[in-house]
Amino acid sequence: MHFLFPSAKETPQMSLVLLLARVIFGLLLASHGWQKLMAFSAMSAQFPDPIGVGSEFSLALAIFGELVCSVAFVFGFLSRLVVIPMAFTLLVAFATVHHFSISEGELAFVYLMVYLLLFLTGPGQLSIDGWIGRKLSRR
Repeated sequence: MHFLFPSAKETPQMSLVLLLARVIFGLLLASHGWQKLMAFSAMSAQFPDPIGVGSEFSLALAIFGELVCSVAFVFGFLSRLVVIPMAFTLLVAFATVHHFSISEGELAFVYLMVYLLLFLTGPGQLSIDGWIGRKLSRR
């Protein structure tokens, strides 16, 4: 449980940095998911199907990773779990759309690295996970 809901103290500055990173990078990715959701019917037929589940379902998975998981990530709710589909979506984009090319897929690569770092650090104390962790540690 400690991995999901950390209770360890961190400096207020570090908590603020993690909050800002979650909000900024979560909202940036959520905007991509929102665009895909709004254009779902137009995009679903030609959306890439890199994992072999069909174009429409691949688009739905991308929307889930980019929009639904990003909103939970912004609030710091189940952060280490929701960052997995976010990072996976970016890894697939970096691999299949940009062919592992930093010059073509720099943005996807940067997002991926930020999400991996936030997976390792956790969401910080200024998050729902931090609040749950503090409640659990008082038991």
